[in-house]
Parts: sequence; C-alpha cells; structure tokens
Amino acid sequence: MSARTEGTSRADLIADTALSLLAERGMRGLTHRAVDEGAGLPQGSTSNLARTRLALLELAVRRLADREARVLSPHEMPAPTSGPDQVVDALALAAHRALTHHRALTLARYELALEATRRPELRRHFDTAGARFRDQLNALVTAMGSADPDRHALSLVAWLDGLMFSCVAGSFTADVPGPGEVRAGLRELLDGMLRD
Repeated sequence: MSARTEGTSRADLIADTALSLLAERGMRGLTHRAVDEGAGLPQGSTSNLARTRLALLELAVRRLADREARVLSPHEMPAPTSGPDQVVDALALAAHRALTHHRALTLARYELALEATRRPELRRHFDTAGARFRDQLNALVTAMGSADPDRHALSLVAWLDGLMFSCVAGSFTADVPGPGEVRAGLRELLDGMLRD
C-alpha cells in the first residue's frame, strides 16, 4: 500500500498509509492494525505513534494538509500580485491534479471532512489545516482587486470543492473535465466576481 521512501519518516509513512486506507476503504477501514499491515510495519507501530483513533485521524489531517500544499510546486504558485491569467492557470492545474493524479488524496479529504462533522476535536485540526489554502485564496483575490475578498474566497473554495466532489465522489466521476474546461470555469467565476 505505502512504501517507505528515502527521507520519509515513520510518522509520514503511517499518515500516508492512513490516507490511502481512507481513500480505498473509507472510515471503517482505518484501523491501527490495517495501517501497520499496509505500511509493512511491525504490529503495534501505529499505536505507539498514535495511541487513539483520534490521534491517528489528527496525524492524517496534518499530513493531508502538507501533501495538498505540494500539489503545486513552489514555482507554480502564483504570487498575490500575479494577474488573473496566472491565478486561473495555477488554480486550474491544482484542481485538475486533485481530480486525476491526486484523486485518492481528494477522496481521503472528503472522508476526513465528514468525520470532522461528528468530532469537534478533529474539526479544529481540519479547519486549521484548511485555513492555509483559504488564506492564500484570500490574498490572491485581494491582490486582483476584489471588493469583498472573504466572500470571493469562499465562492472560489465552494466552486473548487463542488467540482472536485462531483468528479471524485458524485455524479460526474465518469466525466472528469480536462484542464482547459477547469480553466474556463474558473475564468468565468473570477471574471464575474471581479467585474467592476
């Protein structure tokens, strides 16, 4: 399931395996024993690192945020002062990667998001991790001249999440849009929000 690569810590290996299990088997398939087996670790290794199920979920949420932050490499991330074309290109690239190359990671995020609705202590970790992306979007729309950055950042997140959910877990799983289609939708949304 998850292979340990050079430079990967045991905590990252466990968290990556937990994310893989969430994508493959859902929340019920995530157990300490399943993580040990999937990671190829001795029995009890996951329990030593994350004693409780909540601790394991928190570890997965933190790792999810780190991995999602790397969907775009640093040179692909637009600066807040970039023009709309660069912002749309970067967001479309990230969204398309989440729908294709990182589909399992996106599925794991939805599993964790649903679980966070039932566990307030997990919700705090999930919201803190998500604030990174929301803050970046807020800075981008502010720099592009948004009259209401908080509302526009929420609209962007809602659009992107809706697209990803529909194509990864909803009724459009067989019809994943190409990068050009994602870009066109984002451009229409941004043009509508930022129109004078």
